[in-house]
Amino acid sequence: MKQVVQVLKSGEISVEDVPVPALQDRYVLVETLHSVISAGTEKTKVDMGKSSLLGKARARPDLVKQVLRKLRSDGFKKTFQTVNARLSAANPLGYSSAGRVIAVGGQVAGIRPGDLVACAGAGYANHAEVVAVPRNLVVPLPDGVGTEEAAFATLGSIALQGVRLCEPRLGETIFVLGLGLLGQIAVQLLRANGCRVIGTDLDPDLCRRAEVAGAMTVAAGDGMVQATQALTAGRGVDAVVICAGSSSNQPIELAAEICRQQGRVVVVGAVSMDIPREPYFKKEISVVISRSYGPGRYDPAYEEGGVDYPIGYVRFTEQRNMETILDLMKDKTLDVGSLVTHRFPFDDATAAYALIEGARREPYLGIVLGYSGSVADRSKLPSAFNAPPVTEGRLPISFCGAGNYATATLIPALVTRKDVQLLGVMTSSGRSAASVAKQFAFGASVQSFGELVAAGTKAVVIATRHDDHAPRVLEAIRAGIHAYVEKPLALTLLELDQIEEALAEQKGQVQLMVGFNRRFAPLVDNLRKHFADSRSPLVVAIRVNAGALPAEHWLHDPAVGGGRLIGEGCHFVDLASAICGGLPVEVSTIAAADASKGPANSDNLCISIKFNNGSVASVVYTGSGSPGLEKEFVEVFGAGRSACLRDFKHLDLYFADGAHKTVRLPSQDKGQRAMLAAWVEGLRSGKPPVPTATLLACSRATILAAESLGVGMPLPVRE
Repeated sequence: MKQVVQVLKSGEISVEDVPVPALQDRYVLVETLHSVISAGTEKTKVDMGKSSLLGKARARPDLVKQVLRKLRSDGFKKTFQTVNARLSAANPLGYSSAGRVIAVGGQVAGIRPGDLVACAGAGYANHAEVVAVPRNLVVPLPDGVGTEEAAFATLGSIALQGVRLCEPRLGETIFVLGLGLLGQIAVQLLRANGCRVIGTDLDPDLCRRAEVAGAMTVAAGDGMVQATQALTAGRGVDAVVICAGSSSNQPIELAAEICRQQGRVVVVGAVSMDIPREPYFKKEISVVISRSYGPGRYDPAYEEGGVDYPIGYVRFTEQRNMETILDLMKDKTLDVGSLVTHRFPFDDATAAYALIEGARREPYLGIVLGYSGSVADRSKLPSAFNAPPVTEGRLPISFCGAGNYATATLIPALVTRKDVQLLGVMTSSGRSAASVAKQFAFGASVQSFGELVAAGTKAVVIATRHDDHAPRVLEAIRAGIHAYVEKPLALTLLELDQIEEALAEQKGQVQLMVGFNRRFAPLVDNLRKHFADSRSPLVVAIRVNAGALPAEHWLHDPAVGGGRLIGEGCHFVDLASAICGGLPVEVSTIAAADASKGPANSDNLCISIKFNNGSVASVVYTGSGSPGLEKEFVEVFGAGRSACLRDFKHLDLYFADGAHKTVRLPSQDKGQRAMLAAWVEGLRSGKPPVPTATLLACSRATILAAESLGVGMPLPVRE
């Protein structure tokens, strides 16, 4: 299929062939018939892509701070790889579309193949021939509403949410500042609420359009305040809805001047928010920022998990706002057809973007892309797979999942190896697979794991979200394919048992590797050699200053990320095992009290581990520390010797006679390249670098460490 993408590094926009996105349980697969280009939001994104690196930094200072933090902790090389991977990736454009349902996931109710639907969501309802959209962002079309109209449902919902927060009352006068697409829709919605509407825009043509919809307009400029006062008998307007997009602070300042006492200001557009205290204080004006389409936006449980908000408590969610917009279209109360200025065939999408970039000098407002609708059913969807034959002597490796870590660390470590052939790559979105295949010269991007097997891949790197790890590992093992999986191996003991059984059925013919890279770090190798001839048990203390994650981060979801203990703590259980040279036999965990998260989601933990050789380890994992402190710190004691490892850059070794030795690296090295090299060599020699029993035991110990929080007691680990 084809999709519109932009490479942020160059700003280039193109229509690319990409695999069809994967259908998940709570998603709907939709053949797009129409989509709408959001001239405001998408122009901002396009302009940022075209800007210099400095311009991009100025536009996103929040990301610059993240880069600086990573630079301090990970060094220049790794930070550069991560930033370059993100800038080089193809990003989807578009978030408002409509089409025909091709297929529905197993947990989707109320929608059937063949239904016409409106779709919403950046990253979901993109400009693409086929999209996979979460159920709560899909709404069936009422009779009488066509897909061109319905493609405006998301944009309409953004305007509607701003109007709802404005709380318009019959007879009130509302000022709409900015009469672009959202402003025009807001005018119609406010008129439907029985409000007098005043509007303004720098473009006189947009003012004339608003007048046709029933608004009064005032010319932008010095006389705006006086003109507004004249239209309101000197009282000022009851509320202002800011739909403009501007880096200037003028809109927020102007809103205060034209509002009445105790007026209301709702910010829908992206404007500067340096609120001048004096005028807002004197008039006691309330200010609200409208959050996109409505309640549910940015909540993964609602958007991805399919958890709806009870209508008795949240009357209008994102989805119910879309339903309202479609009903208003049906009743002819909302006319979006009059806002369409341009229609382009989807294949000419680049010409549409040339219009908003200014390459074509003509006014525009509503820009609609029309699709051929040639996809009859999912079984006939074309595959992008056209991999070359496997090269003799090179190990064909494929990727399942290609997110930030894979593109910044894993793939660069393999792409330079002459004994490896990067065969195929698949991702849930399809679009990112095509981008990665192009960037790193994979043989092809694919839709399914079966295509990788058919092409002759011998090994697969699984770098998807945590809940997908165990199912993918099982799929690979049962197909006779060697599997490398990013941590964690599994989220439950049942998944581990299934993996162990599948490996046993293969009778040693399939190798399993888990991305426990720290055991391969060069300074960990030095540390282990320091204690190599020690016959006494070791005492290991690992402190992880992990930093806080947002409460809504997917890692905190036990069903998706497993929580930070399972999702990240497994690294340090394995590291302790590698240092001690033993397998965990008992584990116990306590967590700092945090009623808002509960023990399963706590990121402030103390894990105690006993090993079968008598050694013991403790892992202190915290998300509450200062970012100024090093992230990882390891101390080891035994046989009169000690060692102290600081952030995989600095190692102090202390000997029984009191002597001291320091080993320093120019930059941090957590062992990723060495791990992947060892994995490839293990596949060639038939000798895995880490025994399967160790991988399973450390994974089992980590899951049991999480369970011990619930039972409040140590738990044995089956060897």
